[in-house]
Amino acid sequence: MTKQHIAMNQLGYRPQDRKLAVIQEQTGVYRIVNEQTGEVAWEGETSALQADQASGAKVSQLDFTSLKEVGQYRIEGNGDRSWTFTIDGRVYDDVQVAVLKAFYYLRCGVELTSEYAGPWKHGACHTSPVIVYDQPDKTIDGTGGWHDAGDYGKYIVAAGKAVADMLLAYELYPHAFDRKVPLPESDERMVDVLHEVKVELDWMLKMQDQDTGGVYHKLTTLQFPPLDTMPEEDTAELYALPISACATASFAATMAMAARVYRRLDQPYAERCLDAAKQAWKWLEANPQTPGFKNPVDVGTGEYGDENDWDERYWAAAELYRATGEAEYHQVLLQSVKALGFNLTALGWSDMGGYGTISYLLCEHERDEAIVGVLKKALSQRAAELAQVSEKDGYGISLLPEDYRWGSNMDVMNHAMLLLLTQHIEGHHRYEGIAAAHVHYLLGMNVNEISYISGYGHTAMAYPHHRPSVGDGIEAPVPGMVSGGPNKNLQDEYAAKHLQGKAPAACYADHEDSYATNEVTIYWNSPALFVLSHFVHK
Repeated sequence: MTKQHIAMNQLGYRPQDRKLAVIQEQTGVYRIVNEQTGEVAWEGETSALQADQASGAKVSQLDFTSLKEVGQYRIEGNGDRSWTFTIDGRVYDDVQVAVLKAFYYLRCGVELTSEYAGPWKHGACHTSPVIVYDQPDKTIDGTGGWHDAGDYGKYIVAAGKAVADMLLAYELYPHAFDRKVPLPESDERMVDVLHEVKVELDWMLKMQDQDTGGVYHKLTTLQFPPLDTMPEEDTAELYALPISACATASFAATMAMAARVYRRLDQPYAERCLDAAKQAWKWLEANPQTPGFKNPVDVGTGEYGDENDWDERYWAAAELYRATGEAEYHQVLLQSVKALGFNLTALGWSDMGGYGTISYLLCEHERDEAIVGVLKKALSQRAAELAQVSEKDGYGISLLPEDYRWGSNMDVMNHAMLLLLTQHIEGHHRYEGIAAAHVHYLLGMNVNEISYISGYGHTAMAYPHHRPSVGDGIEAPVPGMVSGGPNKNLQDEYAAKHLQGKAPAACYADHEDSYATNEVTIYWNSPALFVLSHFVHK
């Protein structure tokens, strides 16, 4: 497809949102034409041309926020014509459901039937007993949960972030989950996002060692299977890799959070989650200083190593305090903030401090107001920094040129998530337009003119590094998956060969071999689900 000069949100815009398009390499007067009537609905001039360092392009912005009438439109000017787009209050409703449904397609251990998976069905997979790596005579049941990414591994720290994002989305935007996906479990008792999250929680519970309360770091084969391997064809032996502090703390936090959210809907399950969280906490207390997880020499699957477990312990203390109101967890939380050995606002799988901060700021129990002040200040300062970067960026997002790393789209959505959480806590709407620009970027308003969500947009990502999508022989990939996005570090052979010399934001390849730019994971979908849920029609 020939690139145009007009980069835009390829799905469209809600009437009340900030509406931007980016014009590449030129300026001038543009008009927006109603596709049904042929009439000019809006006309205006671009901003001045600016050199955008991240994309390597000269760009101007077209701001047509004032156009609010529902309809189908196109942008015209300077001999260019954009894709058709929609202005409608429900423009994000379908893609939000698809981003949630993507977790269903990642389910492990069960058959995905055509009734729910359509052409992307496959047989049950990874059902064999799991060998405990450092106790080879011991096996556990490790069935269930989600495949983490383009591979078939299952990782506790990745699961912790994904579940936290999804439960926060449900807590802040319950209306966004009124529609059924549907799922095999769909009923009138509980919304589908909680059914889907429970699939992962059930697997996580199996990863806790019942003797010690510690949690195995991950469950994988020793090496990745070939890229075209379907899930049920991956029959190598499965291993539970050794217990780690980061996994155990992330598990404790996730289970405490789940106990609070599910309490009203499934009291016995909530109690089970809380008991598991407390057992994990006891392990953490008994193991105050443990080295970070490292892959054994014969293991080549994702390591998810992390030398600093202070942030996970802080998050665990915050969630256990919010779930129980018990003073012991509160004291650890306060001590953690005062020690400050981690980032208080980060939302990544390895830096989870932001989740502890959000939990405490939303906590219903007695709080230390001095610590509340410290946390609010940290959150406010970080949001202001992101807003400042966004206002200078040619495409309106909060990444600096050096920030286009592996999984940059996670950072784009994490930043939008932090902006939305900040304005929720501070009680204003100052970051609404900036968060909207981050959604526009994900759905096509970027230098690559591609929607980074499979199946959604005129030029949507179509060749992800995702084994089922490669191995199933179906032309279209599983829909609703978020691509990792541009990565200036060119960390796979395909990227190194084809993307040399490109600007950071242009270092992207929609190709199955480019795992460093085009893989998918649960924790890239999860912040996108949170952000899209904010913009779903009320």
